[in-house]
Amino acid sequence: MKHNKLVRDKIPEIIKSKGVVPIMHIASNEEYHQKLKAKLQEEFDEFLEDNNEEELADILEVIYALCDLYNFDKEKLEQLRKDKAEKRGGFKDKIILDETKE
Repeated sequence: MKHNKLVRDKIPEIIKSKGVVPIMHIASNEEYHQKLKAKLQEEFDEFLEDNNEEELADILEVIYALCDLYNFDKEKLEQLRKDKAEKRGGFKDKIILDETKE
């Protein structure tokens, strides 16, 4: 079965434990970058379909991997989120902007 996608680090061992041989390679930095973005889209789509915490946690795992890839500080990322929420608000009030008029 063909997959050609980024998988979690322990997946090859899990596959082997089931008596299946995983054919794999270690991605170059460029390929890793591309596959990580594809994984973010995959996890996002799965969350939209299933709407559960596990899928949301998968998105967060990919975001953390992107932070590592780009050398973004996770604490700074959280601070940026908080600052933006303080300045512009969050999404708790469920406001829908229908249109603007001049």
